[in-house]
Amino acid sequence: MPVHGLTPILLCLLITMWRILTPVSSHPQKSPCQLIQRTALCNNRNLYSVPAEQPDNLEEFQLNYNHIQTLQDNSLLRYPSLNTLSLACNSLDKLESNTFQGTKLLANLNLANNNLHIGYQETSRALKTLPKLRALDLSENELDDEMAATLLQNLTSLEYLNLSGNFLQRLDETSFRDLYQLKELNLQGNVMYEIDGAFDSNPKLQRLNLAFNYLHCLTDFHMTELVVLNASHNFIEWFISRQDLNDTFQLETLDLSDNKLLFFPFLPNHSHLRNLYLSHNSISFYQHLADNNSTFPNSTSTVEFYNMQKNTGNVTAQLWNESLHGDISSLEILDLRGNQVEYFPQGFIQKMPVLSRLRMCTNCLEALNLTSEQFSGRLYELDISNNRLNQIVADGDTLTALGNLTYFNLSLNNLGWLPSGLFSSLPSLRSVDLSYNNIDICLPEEPKTSTDTSSACAHWKNVVSLKQLYLKGCNLKIIPSSTFSGLSLTHLELSDNPGLIVQESIESLSRTLQHLGLGNTHIQDFDFSHFQALKSLNISRNSLAHLPSSLLNLDLKVLDLRDNRLSTISSGQANALASKLHTVFLTGNPFNCCQTEWFRTFETTKTINMVGQSDIECEDLIQTTHRVEHFQPLLCLAKDGESILWYILLFVPICLFFVGISIIVLLTFKPKMLQKSIKKKCLKPTSY
Repeated sequence: MPVHGLTPILLCLLITMWRILTPVSSHPQKSPCQLIQRTALCNNRNLYSVPAEQPDNLEEFQLNYNHIQTLQDNSLLRYPSLNTLSLACNSLDKLESNTFQGTKLLANLNLANNNLHIGYQETSRALKTLPKLRALDLSENELDDEMAATLLQNLTSLEYLNLSGNFLQRLDETSFRDLYQLKELNLQGNVMYEIDGAFDSNPKLQRLNLAFNYLHCLTDFHMTELVVLNASHNFIEWFISRQDLNDTFQLETLDLSDNKLLFFPFLPNHSHLRNLYLSHNSISFYQHLADNNSTFPNSTSTVEFYNMQKNTGNVTAQLWNESLHGDISSLEILDLRGNQVEYFPQGFIQKMPVLSRLRMCTNCLEALNLTSEQFSGRLYELDISNNRLNQIVADGDTLTALGNLTYFNLSLNNLGWLPSGLFSSLPSLRSVDLSYNNIDICLPEEPKTSTDTSSACAHWKNVVSLKQLYLKGCNLKIIPSSTFSGLSLTHLELSDNPGLIVQESIESLSRTLQHLGLGNTHIQDFDFSHFQALKSLNISRNSLAHLPSSLLNLDLKVLDLRDNRLSTISSGQANALASKLHTVFLTGNPFNCCQTEWFRTFETTKTINMVGQSDIECEDLIQTTHRVEHFQPLLCLAKDGESILWYILLFVPICLFFVGISIIVLLTFKPKMLQKSIKKKCLKPTSY
């Protein structure tokens, strides 16, 4: 081919290459990050390296949820003003030694959920070059004790450190020895079983999280500057503070819940403790053992705690002594739920003069003497539910002193009597729960004499502050018509009272009632049309065959229809409810599989949550159970929900009838045909 013939081809190739290369060389590539002032948001952008096209004055870099494996020496050179860098949830296995050579102002570094256990030594050298680092997150990096100690060397400016979700087992005095400025430390979710002197070099530590580990004891507690200690969800049997210290501890919140404590903790003698969480342990008081030496002559009144490493006893204490619990005078919240407390030792409650919340749910209390215990006048919440209470003692002066009591829970006990005027003497009462007791409701004609100190019924006369009343499972049969007069309840729970007659008695609450519980009361024809303020209604377990039509005019948000006898919900009712409801409970009803248009209506309404949707079942014509959401109505006609199975059942006998007639006619008029057929198939000549 002549040379001049190649010219057009070469020109075309050059033009094509120019068009391909020009966008790359002449136009800047679109940044994968969103820039907001001096913050670059590059989260979840499928990046494998730090983007270099951001402004030089950048102060914050968010690079979470990417695929960066190594932070190289030149990755951050362009950003000398960088203050905050977040690289959580990448694939980082190391930071090169000179990664931060140009970012000496970096103060906040998040390296959570990576693989820094691989290159922790080189990463350690990189961290040492950050003189102003204050916050460091190394959580979920599969670090062990040695790796963590190496990474934290010489980080003297660090104030916040997160090491949660790693593999730390044993900490000692060398673990955090360079962290003189440390104020907050998170060690949650490791496998630690020992922390011997680990925090002696951290005098400024204020918040310490040790939750979800394997610690068996916290003894010799002497961290006087600590404000919050969370040691929940361990295996702690003893908490013992140093008893010979006269310094005032700054501790305000102590969380020892979900452990194995047998004794009330040995608290500091001087402290500012406000919140003490001890739920789900095995705490009890043992004064009765010391008082019953005559009954149990071989019993002891002391307990000795041993240091198992040295095999010597280090603490000996009376099973109960007023100084045992330390200083609880500033305690505002005491949570003892789920323990084994049978009684309060003498003077125990009085030592908490500012107590506002006492939570004693699920213990073993058999009696409660509000008079002798002398509860704080600031008491706001008192929860003694799920105990063994059969007696409450109180006088008028005691009840007057509890003028701030707002939430009172006595449910799940054995109460048959209450102090006279118990509730009417509490002017701030807002919520009362008497569920599952044997307390009736006082009739208005019952005489009330001043000599009666207790009563087998309850009333709420003049308690204008009362908003929530729970009377589930009290074996109530009738509620007097004037029971709620003068009240403005917003929540009334009357479920689990089979046969309860309630219609007239609650009509006085029609303007204020927002939640009404009538589950398992055997109601059938109840008129809800007056309760225009109602938002939540429970009518489960009532054998209802039809949905009450009076519900359709209410602005309900939550409706519980579980365990009734509903076979369907008409399309008009379904459409009316779908426009208002947010949550509906429908499981446990024998719905008709050929009448489930209501389900499609609710399913397509995005604002409705059908709780347990996959468990809603229906029955077909032969009483086979199906999941409604998976049922395919192939055997159902769309109109009136009539099944095509009926037509099949009618058609098959008719077909069989005609086949039988045909055989009879055939045998009658052509009998030889059958004989020939038999001979041909059955009568064959033998081989002999």
